[in-house]
Amino acid sequence: MSALPQHLDLHLIRILYLLLVEKNVSRVALKLNQPQPSISASLRKLRELTGDPLLVRGARGMVPTQHGESLLAPAKRILDETENLFLKKAPFVPQEEARTFHVAAPDYLDSQFLPNLVALLRRGSPNSRIKIHSLGAGVDYVRLLSDGDMDLVIANWDEPPEHLHMSKLFEDPIICVMRADCPYALRTDSDKMTMDDYLTLPHVAPTQILPGYMGVIDDYLERQGLQRNVVVESAYFGLIPSMLAQTDLVLTTGSQFVHYYEKQMSLKRYTVPVKFPPMRFYQLWHERVHQAPEHKWLREQVSAAAKALTQK
Repeated sequence: MSALPQHLDLHLIRILYLLLVEKNVSRVALKLNQPQPSISASLRKLRELTGDPLLVRGARGMVPTQHGESLLAPAKRILDETENLFLKKAPFVPQEEARTFHVAAPDYLDSQFLPNLVALLRRGSPNSRIKIHSLGAGVDYVRLLSDGDMDLVIANWDEPPEHLHMSKLFEDPIICVMRADCPYALRTDSDKMTMDDYLTLPHVAPTQILPGYMGVIDDYLERQGLQRNVVVESAYFGLIPSMLAQTDLVLTTGSQFVHYYEKQMSLKRYTVPVKFPPMRFYQLWHERVHQAPEHKWLREQVSAAAKALTQK
């Protein structure tokens, strides 16, 4: 590969680009506020460097050669990328600007968390768009964050990836819940469940979507040498409360998730006889957006939505 010619400056590339666009030395001289002989000298230098005439006479003035035409896109790309190198970070004015934010979250969050977050974002930046993505099986959220296809991931991890930025949103204690008038609930006055009852009652559980995601209940039980009686697995976590309302099933989950449904359905909570650690929810983001003003604003809105959740 041949070395780059010496004294190749960005201004010469700008002249190359404008000559190929304008196809006229005089117009380029006017645009750059330079004398015409100076632009003609630059064209001669460009012809030397490329070994091609670049512009030739056509029926109606100058036209680019085939090689000249092929240099238009790379010249523009160099100019655009150079401009981006030295752009100063402008403050983000959410009320005025239009951005698209990509947020990934599981559906076992508190049912009001994402709606409340969307409401905050809509009020704060009404011209922006929000895309909420699921965290399904096979979603490589670490790659999506590093590639810029995702701005933020909200979920619970026992051990979040170390190389990503993280802030804790809230902790959610583990409880279990069932229909208030199912046979077990009717024959027990206490809100405490024995270990035998807990392990033998019919459980509904979310289908494990990612390693460490909502497998935390069964993983923890297994480490204690225990196993519960899971009779229904559902990939649709948001439908599980409706399943509880029509069956004798028991759900073990975070207290925040249940709170919303208790207002709509006749459900009964029980203290779990196993000392599960609380579910810890975080927001994670990549270094590439750590300093970006619009992303700082987005994370502030997520934190505000989480704070409002824990104060209800």
